[in-house]
Amino acid sequence: MAQTQGNNDGGAQDLAVAIARLAGERNCEDIVVLDVRETSSVTGYFVIATGTSDRQIRAVCDEIQREAATIGEKVWRVAGRDAGDWVVMDFVDVVVHLFSRPLREYYDLELIWGEAPRVDVPGVTAVPAESE
Repeated sequence: MAQTQGNNDGGAQDLAVAIARLAGERNCEDIVVLDVRETSSVTGYFVIATGTSDRQIRAVCDEIQREAATIGEKVWRVAGRDAGDWVVMDFVDVVVHLFSRPLREYYDLELIWGEAPRVDVPGVTAVPAESE
């Protein structure tokens, strides 16, 4: 994970992109980064990814937390890690959602936050906006 520039908007976007890349390298699917700065008062970016199993979701959560710590980014809260079918990681300016396929489809965050622009993450295949 690359060093970010603190918690300014560029640093938050850099963190979101780094997390998305890490999720992609760990075989998560349908990875999307949404810029919610204009529509949310609580965070700047969502990273949404689908895991292929509870075990993978927990492992990716743990790795994101470890890698973020190496660059001085602290996760303030992790919820759902033990269940493993939906993990939420709160980095304040970036919120990470790691879903199982059924819960990703059920909650459909991309629909709820549909007006938020997507951040391009080179090398990471995302869900096309028109397929949601």
